[in-house]
Amino acid sequence: MKVCKFGGTSVGSVERMKNVANLISDDHPKIVVLSATAGTTDHLEKIVSYIFNREIDEAHNEITKLEFYFVDFANKLLKDDCIKRQAIDYILDRFRLLWNFTRNSFTVADEKEIVAQGELISTALMSFYLKEQKKSNVLLSAFDFMRIGPDGEPDMEYIEKHLSELIKKYKGIPLFITQGFICKNAYNETDNLKRGGSDYTASLIGAAINAEEIQIWTDIDGMHNNDPRIVKNTTPIKKLSFEEAERLAYFGAKILHPFCIAPARQKDIPVRLLSSIEPQAEGTLISKSQDDRIIKAIAAKDSIFYLKFESNHALRPYLFTSKVFDTFARYQTSLCLLTSSSTDISIATDNNEALPRIIRELSKYANVTVEDHMSIISVVGNMKWQYTGFEAKIMEALKDIPLRMISYGSTNNDVSVVVKTSDKKKALQALSNSLFEDVKCWELKAENLKIRDRELKAESIFRSS
Repeated sequence: MKVCKFGGTSVGSVERMKNVANLISDDHPKIVVLSATAGTTDHLEKIVSYIFNREIDEAHNEITKLEFYFVDFANKLLKDDCIKRQAIDYILDRFRLLWNFTRNSFTVADEKEIVAQGELISTALMSFYLKEQKKSNVLLSAFDFMRIGPDGEPDMEYIEKHLSELIKKYKGIPLFITQGFICKNAYNETDNLKRGGSDYTASLIGAAINAEEIQIWTDIDGMHNNDPRIVKNTTPIKKLSFEEAERLAYFGAKILHPFCIAPARQKDIPVRLLSSIEPQAEGTLISKSQDDRIIKAIAAKDSIFYLKFESNHALRPYLFTSKVFDTFARYQTSLCLLTSSSTDISIATDNNEALPRIIRELSKYANVTVEDHMSIISVVGNMKWQYTGFEAKIMEALKDIPLRMISYGSTNNDVSVVVKTSDKKKALQALSNSLFEDVKCWELKAENLKIRDRELKAESIFRSS
């Protein structure tokens, strides 16, 4: 069984939803994970904001617009009067819930209930359309099997147990439709996996059922070697290792949710990135295998805060280092990058919630420098230390751009730098121009290294015999 996820853009119009229906209508068993139609979650979050601030007239206007949108969507999507009536009744029922929230008190749990309606409606519309096309399918509610624990992490034991029980109820039916992003929490309240969580849902489902493949369908033809919105002449990457894909997702590649690789990697399930707009395109295959191409892609992560802690020598070096790390841990503030010496520590983080308190505490032991509006740029690939020359090439490409941090060596998969966000576009283009022009040269160098390794092994065997 495969797991196929389609994002909001892929189902963002009647024509595109029909196109997705065609893509999933073969007889191969699959679970299809759908996001809300493009723009719907933004509308729902706007409604939440209006209700929270008791701007009821504005909330009414926004709810009315969205309700008319979905009724019109159903009218255009469906032809069978009976099925169309069922679909519209379902939509109106969903919106009765939204109207009720404008009259009653409002909680955080209610907020997530409102935001969940986008996924519920998009999956229902797809299921109704498939039914009209005489395609047997089962609409599964993610609330019946997708759960996170008290720590906010997915409860895999619960997901596996309840999902398998649901699938067993419908033997002989090859197609299941369910929602991405939404879930229940440990207290049985409506919750979600945050923005982009539909990718994560698909990966968790794939791991739960030991899927043969997880397919992430978007509106572009795979992971590109740089950001196509900023850089000219980018190209899709045919193959990535799990580690490479994870680094690219973590450092800003928008096509993939940062968390979705881990469940697939743990179960060794290939992940394929495909385009619903160009389904014939090869896309990108993510698996455990790693080829010898040194430079695969470049990604950028914005909204970064750069902090430098220069010890005032109130603590011994090892205690100073411990104090910095312990303080960040105590405030549950993750580090995106760090570099250090015995007396200085530089940190890049995308979480500024607790930074004022962290800085206040650490100012007793260090002179603190803080800069915002920064970006992390990461060059990702198979960067074994034996492959010489690529580090110098990266630095040469960035010679005209001020660098706050340089990080290399924590893994064999990336070299990362911190720059001002205002310099990001220039840096990405410079790296693209420099690195991908010479990629063939590096590939040849890597191949020569492999040949030389084989020759040395053969020589060793010959001598020992």
